[in-house]
Amino acid sequence: MSWNVLLSVVPEGFESMEDLPRDFRPPPIGPHGAVEDALRRAVPAIDLADVNWGVIDGPGWSVEVNIGRADPVDTIMLHIRGGGDDALPVVFQVAGELGCRPLDMSTGELLESDSAADGWWGFQEYRDGVVREDER
Repeated sequence: MSWNVLLSVVPEGFESMEDLPRDFRPPPIGPHGAVEDALRRAVPAIDLADVNWGVIDGPGWSVEVNIGRADPVDTIMLHIRGGGDDALPVVFQVAGELGCRPLDMSTGELLESDSAADGWWGFQEYRDGVVREDER
């Protein structure tokens, strides 16, 4: 189970996907090669052995980076697993380097650095509750 965060080019001034016009189509993040380069600048330790699906490992967490095959890259999905707050700075570092804003797929809210912990901790509480129920 992962906390999923979508990276997309979204103009400032919008707080959630509901705020966007119905016909809004985000511009591409960029050419695949440029996106790969930006990911390596943001997190030099990223494993991009598969340039369509990267992995970032940290202490107690991991982030799978679903870049996809499209060129140019329109969006990137981050699948975050594990626990603690150390993964959050990586999310914002990657988003910033790509010129994107992170969207919490569980709430539909665009994340700001001061609010991201709520969604991440909420996910962890939900996940831990589901795991405990499965152990019964």
